[in-house]
Order: sequence, then structure tokens, then C-alpha cells
Amino acid sequence: MAAVEDRPRILYSDSGPEPPYPLRMEGVVISGFGRGSKELGIPTANLPVDAVATPWIATAKSGVYFGYASVALPSSHPDRQDDAAGANEPRHRSNPRAPADAPPSSHPPPPRTTITSVSTSSETFPSLSSPSSLTSQEAPNPTAATLQKKHWQIYPMVMSIGYNPFYKNSVRSAEVHILHKFGADFYDAPMRLLILGFVREERDYASLDALVADINVDCDVARQSLARPAWTPREGTADGSRGEFDGSWLVRDE
Repeated sequence: MAAVEDRPRILYSDSGPEPPYPLRMEGVVISGFGRGSKELGIPTANLPVDAVATPWIATAKSGVYFGYASVALPSSHPDRQDDAAGANEPRHRSNPRAPADAPPSSHPPPPRTTITSVSTSSETFPSLSSPSSLTSQEAPNPTAATLQKKHWQIYPMVMSIGYNPFYKNSVRSAEVHILHKFGADFYDAPMRLLILGFVREERDYASLDALVADINVDCDVARQSLARPAWTPREGTADGSRGEFDGSWLVRDE
């Protein structure tokens, strides 16, 4: 096992993701094992894994991946960004101390294999019901239509897919750590994942400290690898970064 300090911090070429990436996954954020924030200090947003909705998950190598997560935060969430305020400025400052055990910042939409940290359906987003038919005298209400649209915000993320040897999990799971400190949890929020690359295979560790140290390097690898123009979405991330990568699926209304 390579020492933490010897691990490269930037992966892949500057030209952008290479096949078979990007891979998609989506779902509604669910509660996980509850140890991300409590034991590791690294909150995770969990999605149920559905191999039917996400066929690639069944044969995916167990290990750590990186990419982007888009979350449709509820209007009451402190990190929800108003359109009027701009894509880069949150309505309220998030509380840096608030842990956000499941969906906020931590290590993982179409799978349902039961990934520990990510729930997926087609990113498992509850689909919007189609509007009822209108009579010739009725006109659509633009305000109501607007309210139906999901308000997606994009964040860099790192996630694990596997059994987590340190905890001896018996069920394969996907745990997503979003690289952002959220001011509150966001269970039941729709989440989409665009996985852009593989970081490393999963490992067992002699101590909890060793596990946390490796996860912190994973986060650093994701941040630095995604900071390049060809790895940053044109649509813009929640912190205002914009690049050349096509991340339209992350914010598309479907």
C-alpha cells in the first residue's frame, strides 16, 4: 500500500474524462450507517443502489471514485441558492460546524444495488407528474410550472463503491462525500452523480486514523483533479467555478 504522502494528487490527463467515464447514477438521499459524521467527521449522502436502474454498478470495480453531484435542495435549506442571487452565492451562510450526516459533504444515480451512501433510481429522482390536461379556456400557470422545476446545484464529490473492509460490511454500498460543508442535512432530496474517474481500490486499515487520513487524500485528489478546465462543468458549480466539461445532465429537468 502506497504511503499517503506518496499518492499523486492529480489523476488523468488535462484533456478531460476518458471512456468508460462519465458514468451516471441518481436517486433520493437516504440515511446510511450514521458513522460518516460521528466517527469519521466525513458526512456522506447515501443513495440506494439499483442495478436495474444503473446497470454498470454490478460490474464496477470496488473502490473510490470522483466526479460531481448535483442536489435539488428544498427551498428551506440554508445552502439553497436563489436564482436571483446568482449561481455562486448561497442565500444563507452555512454553519461550518453543522455535520450533515447523510447528504451534505461527504463521500456517491440510476443504481439500486444498495450502495451504502447513495440512493439511485435514475438518480432516483422523484419524477414530476405530468400536468393534467387543460380545457381550451384554461391557460397554464407559469408560477406553478416554475415551482415544479427542480433547482439543481452542482458540487465536486468523492465516493466509495464496495464493502468497506474496515467495517466489514456484508452489503455492497455506495457512499458519497460531497466536498462542501452544508448547514443542514438534506434527506429525501433528489441527487444525481456524474462519475468521472477512479481514484483507488478499497482497502482495510489498521486504525480509524489511517482510514480517515486516506479519505482526506481522496478528497484532495478529487479537488485538484476536478479543478482543471476540461474537468469543470460549463454549467457552473455552487462555488462559481465554470469550465469546458458538459455537465448538462446534472441540471436537466427530465
